[in-house]
Amino acid sequence: MTRHEPTVMVTGAAGNLGRAVAAAFAEQGARLVLVGRRREDLVRVFGEESAQRMHVEADLASQSDVSTGVELAIGRFNAIDVLCNLAGGFRMGPPVHESGEGAGDDMYDINVRTLLHTVHAVVPHMLQAGGGRIVNVGAASAHRGLAGMGAYAVAKSAVHRLTESMAAELRAHRINVNCVVPTTLDTPQNRAAMPNADTSRWVAPADLANVIVFLASVKARAIHGALLPVGG
Repeated sequence: MTRHEPTVMVTGAAGNLGRAVAAAFAEQGARLVLVGRRREDLVRVFGEESAQRMHVEADLASQSDVSTGVELAIGRFNAIDVLCNLAGGFRMGPPVHESGEGAGDDMYDINVRTLLHTVHAVVPHMLQAGGGRIVNVGAASAHRGLAGMGAYAVAKSAVHRLTESMAAELRAHRINVNCVVPTTLDTPQNRAAMPNADTSRWVAPADLANVIVFLASVKARAIHGALLPVGG
């Protein structure tokens, strides 16, 4: 991975965490490939594109969309040195025994399939370049099953296991794959949804962004397959 002006691809860029991660990398002079489902959302959050910042409109549920966006980014910046898989989602669900056929598919699609699509498109370029960094986002609540959270826990558990598997597969190619495992993010949406919650162990997006930037740096080159707790 290049040390000067690395190119960083961020999925879910227009969200709370995406904004914080983009800002943290921008402070270090990185070139940004910001991925969102709607270009207008990216423009609203970040302004128009610049020499250091590219907007990619892509439906992460579509491998074709993701692959096209990656090729556009490679065409402009010649490399993707860091991939930050931030896109994901959460919802409560019914008890497991009341879940019907297809239950949990939405949680799998948004948390796991999106990750699979991005790594499928990006990793071959990292292999060709001789290295790279991938940072995924898991969840502390996936360490054990909780009532009403079966589908979400299964999806985020899959992110944890995929991180470990990819790390084992790619470390010999100088590609580091790690995962941050936060508690609840301290966002306006979560505060509105849980007005009586104890927020002392919630995680500020900027704090989580700093951990992600560390895992993407040369200082973390000896870390492979970590599920790094970030607990506020």
